Amino acid sequence: MIEETETIEEFLARRSADVEEAVRKAAAAEILPRFRRLAAHEVDQKSGPHDLVTDADRLAELRLTEDLGALLPGSVVVGEEAVHADPAVYEALRGDTPVWIVDPVDGTRQFVHGDDGFCTLVALAHRGTVVASWTYAAARDRFATAIRGQGAFLDGERLFAGPPEPGRDLVVATSHPDYTTDEQKRALRALWTDGLAPRACGSAGLEYLAIARGELDAVAFSWEAAWDHAAGLLLVEEAGGAHLTLTGEPFRVTGGNALPFTAARDAATARRVAGVLRTAS
Repeated sequence: MIEETETIEEFLARRSADVEEAVRKAAAAEILPRFRRLAAHEVDQKSGPHDLVTDADRLAELRLTEDLGALLPGSVVVGEEAVHADPAVYEALRGDTPVWIVDPVDGTRQFVHGDDGFCTLVALAHRGTVVASWTYAAARDRFATAIRGQGAFLDGERLFAGPPEPGRDLVVATSHPDYTTDEQKRALRALWTDGLAPRACGSAGLEYLAIARGELDAVAFSWEAAWDHAAGLLLVEEAGGAHLTLTGEPFRVTGGNALPFTAARDAATARRVAGVLRTAS
């Protein structure tokens, strides 16, 4: 429980480990028992055949909504499934109340197909600024955390993205073709140029973690749903990386970003990728 005079920073100093425990428990109760054991009736489509939701998504988000709300009374939860049911929920990101941003299963398609490349994403935002994040790759038992101004960590070890190796092509994970419109494909096509090596992305959360670990140079994404990006962008920032939209401004979880945008392992790489993206705008 947050004390009446306690700041968000003081709350995090006391309770960030409890948030991690809540994420682990939600995954253990609702996600892992269904991994590679999903029945047909536990998988549904939302907007189309590539937009899947499972009972694991729904039930893990419900559990996290209850547990995170109890940890920080007065906070609200903006979760992917809640927003799908009621888009007005998203407006909480633009208010003054602390907001938990939740993606219960990021990489649902991988999860459905029995691939371990999925994760649970939780971020805490206040007045439009992400102040902490938790990324849990449950099937791999890897846990990454970040608190603004305090660094990024994977299983307790500090993460430093570092600059790319000079002289080689930059590997850039891009919005998957199955999830992009023709217009978005055209905007991303500029990345197919000398010096860049684009590939389709998997779980956004795990791609951000790969940047923070220095294993991936950048991402270029054409959508702005906060639950996909909030946790990972803070992780990248705290590992020394940067993110930019087409206008040269950092990505805002409150929306209204000039797309596509990029996140990269250092500021120079972010500027380079953003510059290439601008040539197609």
